[in-house]
Amino acid sequence: MKALRYAALVLLTLLFVSPLVFVVLTSLKTAREAVKTPPSWIPDPFTTQAYDRILTATDTPVFRWFLNSMIAATANAALVVVTSALAAYALARLEFRGKKVVFALIVSTLFVPPVILVIPNYEIVGRLFWLDTLLAIIVPTAAGAFGVFFLRQFFAGLPLELEESAFLDGANRWQVFTRIVLPLSKPALATLGLLSFLTNWNDFLWPVYVLFSPENQTLQAGLSTLQSANSVRYDLLMAGAVVASVPVLLLYLIAQRFVIEGVSRSGLKG
Repeated sequence: MKALRYAALVLLTLLFVSPLVFVVLTSLKTAREAVKTPPSWIPDPFTTQAYDRILTATDTPVFRWFLNSMIAATANAALVVVTSALAAYALARLEFRGKKVVFALIVSTLFVPPVILVIPNYEIVGRLFWLDTLLAIIVPTAAGAFGVFFLRQFFAGLPLELEESAFLDGANRWQVFTRIVLPLSKPALATLGLLSFLTNWNDFLWPVYVLFSPENQTLQAGLSTLQSANSVRYDLLMAGAVVASVPVLLLYLIAQRFVIEGVSRSGLKG
């Protein structure tokens, strides 16, 4: 039985890893070999011309797109963590009239398809003169229902006695929140920050609508310009995909422990 379990794990690993390996290998092929039928796994010859093309061409400023995506995703993740933590703590610990109704309304927005909000958000961003700026990518999704729900579940599972002891020692509500609750919530905060970063980093539709100048594009939207209506350079697209995946994989490897702990503990108590 043990051998069967290990064999199943190996098969699942190959199933999930093989597409990533194929992307990397395709990015090391020539343009002709990348569209070869049937496709080959091993490049012949190995070449980095796809990376040379996307990293040096003036019409595809990949480094600028990379920097734009990094700034936007990092700032958006920080704002999501701040706004969600404040709202979630109020809903988890404070008592006020209509709290359950407010929480229900916030959670109900999770059932609204994001594409419905494209036009209203576009109108708001336009009136604020944020079109074609990174603010249009950072601010509109800075407050979301998922973060509030996720952190509220985590805060509700923390021992209330710790906060009561702090109140007895003379601490006020803000001090309890910043010095006790937030340090104990590092796994949940890291998890939410990582998920928010990934969501913003991988967003394609919204940047296409609000960013117009080539130098202001984010990485995902900018890479779409590598394909035209008549031809697709798969070697360039795969090279761009590798460049876009590297920071995400590194970030997940660094924060993996916090993600597992945050997700597991957030469902302890409703």
